[in-house]
Amino acid sequence: MEQKIKGAFQLSKNNKINGLRAAVLGANDGIVSTAGLIFGVAGATNNRAAIFTAGLAGLIAGAISMAVGEYVSVSTQRDTERAFIEREKQLLKDEPEDQLGHLAEFYEAKGVSHKTALQFARELTAKDPIRAHLEAELQLDEDDLTNPLTAAISSFFSFTMGALIPLLAAVLSSNALRIEITLVAVIVGLVVTGFYSAKFGGADKKTAIRRVIIGGIAGMAVTYAIGHVFGTAVN
Repeated sequence: MEQKIKGAFQLSKNNKINGLRAAVLGANDGIVSTAGLIFGVAGATNNRAAIFTAGLAGLIAGAISMAVGEYVSVSTQRDTERAFIEREKQLLKDEPEDQLGHLAEFYEAKGVSHKTALQFARELTAKDPIRAHLEAELQLDEDDLTNPLTAAISSFFSFTMGALIPLLAAVLSSNALRIEITLVAVIVGLVVTGFYSAKFGGADKKTAIRRVIIGGIAGMAVTYAIGHVFGTAVN
């Protein structure tokens, strides 16, 4: 029973960490994509209204796109999880002894003796057979499935928060210092998102920060150059 409680807690904890990590990555996407759009427009014109309009359009379009994409993706994942659960319930109904054996084999493969594994499987099955099999074999909790609406809302707001960093920096700064101030704001935002994405993912923080900064600066440089070249050509 103690192991079962720990397993359920671990599943819930992992879902929360994955949600936080997705939110951080959504903010990172908002920073990079909106900054790239703003730098592209800034490369063509110093008009504050044009830069604000382009940045705001990018923010709204990106946030909606992220939300819809996340909703569809998580809905598909949730449907798959439910299908697994229904299949497991049917197997437990049709082949209870075989499923008990499979559960015992699962724990035996982890180093538990056959006798202990079988006894453990019987005790778990007697209490809640479907939960016992889902947590052990599929790492699923029927009461804690992924929520597509929550994921969509989280993605929408995390992208928006990230996108506001370059947008506000570009709009509120003077024409003479717009590029420099926006660049500094973007780098600070990327440092923060890179740090927390590495923290939640268990990766090296310095490497993650360096990676997002290099990628973000490269993207802004390319879009600024394109805006400058083609903006001048069109004019």
